[in-house]
Amino acid sequence: MEQVLMFASVMTPLVTGLTEVAKRTFLIPKRFINIISLMIGLVVGLLAFPLTDLDWTLRTWAGTMAGLAATGLYEVGKYRVGTKHR
Repeated sequence: MEQVLMFASVMTPLVTGLTEVAKRTFLIPKRFINIISLMIGLVVGLLAFPLTDLDWTLRTWAGTMAGLAATGLYEVGKYRVGTKHR
């Protein structure tokens, strides 16, 4: 399980960046960003087979965690010092 968490931690910034690229490239409603991030995480996890010896199921779990964490990372990054919170 430690390997899955480490792999998800490494993938999270990549998934965050790819989600941001998707948001700026395509007109995606805000309510679908979480789902898009999750799907990008799944795809990145599945396509990362040359980078790790994890089984496809564990890569899928890591991708899922990375996708969900990427959305949270973006939300935290939006609230910088000096901005108003909700």
